[in-house]
Amino acid sequence: QVQLVESGGGSVQAGGSLRLSCAASGATRYDMGWFRQASGKEREFVAAISRSGGTTFHADSVKGRFSISRDNAGNTVYLQMNSLKPEDTAVYYCAATVGISTSTRDYGTWGQGTQVTVSS
Repeated sequence: QVQLVESGGGSVQAGGSLRLSCAASGATRYDMGWFRQASGKEREFVAAISRSGGTTFHADSVKGRFSISRDNAGNTVYLQMNSLKPEDTAVYYCAATVGISTSTRDYGTWGQGTQVTVSS
């Protein structure tokens, strides 16, 4: 079974940038997604990318600010986050699935999460 390890979280001021990485073990490519969960709130979709990298989706709340991508080997997925806002503060999770999706219910494998804190 694939294992996912996120990195790149941290604390930044509003307007700053961070890049999250998610390394997937094994040679099999999966469709991948990024989700986030703020304290006291449900986990929500952020972005998703197909196994080929040719199809991406982004939540309306992050369009134009965040961008999902993956490396040529396909085993590392990135989330570039620009123009960060305090409301982006959350634990960010990457997840793997077969069949690109924006729903948490379609993802069977999750990373441990990485904290992103944006101060005003």
